[in-house]
Amino acid sequence: MSTPTAPPAQPRNPLHGKTLEAIVTELQDWYGWDGLADRIALRCFWHEPSIASSLKLLRKTPWAREKVEGLYLYMLREQARLARDGG
Repeated sequence: MSTPTAPPAQPRNPLHGKTLEAIVTELQDWYGWDGLADRIALRCFWHEPSIASSLKLLRKTPWAREKVEGLYLYMLREQARLARDGG
């Protein structure tokens, strides 16, 4: 019987160790609900938006979660660019 090993570390993966709740919260803080709804057409972002309703949808809709994770990665790149350019 072999002992389970820990998954490999992913030091260069910005999503590693991030909860979906943390991702949605950071996106909402950066873009606001209107900005999220403009960028990703999901009802949970424009009709009575909340973190809870967003998480409920994203946990059961893989394509929507991929879009949110992609927007999160874009946001991180944009923040790094602004910090680098002094903006």
